[in-house]
Amino acid sequence: MVDQPRSSQRFEAKPRTDEVPLVKRMLQLARAKPRYGYRRIGWLLREEGWRAGLSRVFRLWQREGLKVPVKKRKRRRLGSSANGCHRRRAEAPNDVWCWDFVFDRTVSGSQLKWLSVVDEYTRECLALKVDRGITSENVIDTLSELFAMRGVPRHIRSDNGPEFIAQTLRRWLKQVGVGTLYIEPGSPWENGYAESFHGRLRDEFLAMEIFEGVRDARSLTASWRDEYNTQRPHSALCYQTPARFAAACAASASAKASAPAAHAGCLGQPCS
Repeated sequence: MVDQPRSSQRFEAKPRTDEVPLVKRMLQLARAKPRYGYRRIGWLLREEGWRAGLSRVFRLWQREGLKVPVKKRKRRRLGSSANGCHRRRAEAPNDVWCWDFVFDRTVSGSQLKWLSVVDEYTRECLALKVDRGITSENVIDTLSELFAMRGVPRHIRSDNGPEFIAQTLRRWLKQVGVGTLYIEPGSPWENGYAESFHGRLRDEFLAMEIFEGVRDARSLTASWRDEYNTQRPHSALCYQTPARFAAACAASASAKASAPAAHAGCLGQPCS
């Protein structure tokens, strides 16, 4: 054993004569087909006549640092600035609703997700749903209940969140006759009424409460929503509550329908 030559104990691999052109061709195929892995690239090489077994292609693939890039989900971009709240303003109750999501956590660190629906004209919080997660199907269920109780709005304004641009939801809204106002992507200020409501929600509720779980969060959310609509004076409504302002608008619309000449508009226009 002592007399064995060193070369027999340390094998040094010698590259094949075709390795350089093989790697060059493999790199060309990888650039042309970035979604192909080493198995498909190896198959293409063998189809071209190269002596490229799967293990050899894999070794060269790793040596060159090649890998298939992570596939990114392509985002739909449906919005435009023409749908922003500063350009397309609500003109009456049930004219434009806005909706969005806000997040918080329980004491154990679990995520909570709120869906808010607000009437932009009366500033009423029509729905404030909380759960671990909310999908487009949950959004449809919430809207169905609102439509049955309050009627169908003319338009709904939202951002380009995946729950709002889901094809199932868009088809359903089209069937019931609701227009969608998608704001410009990356422009939350164009959904200003939802952002303003979430500012109040965060400051006056989420930052003040500790949630033990979903059941606790639902109970506290229902109480705060009722207080927001019926007790909290709103500065944009000349310090009327949203419920009182909505009732004044309903009474004005009823009186206007019976005596158009005597009533020119809503009894409580929003403050300018």
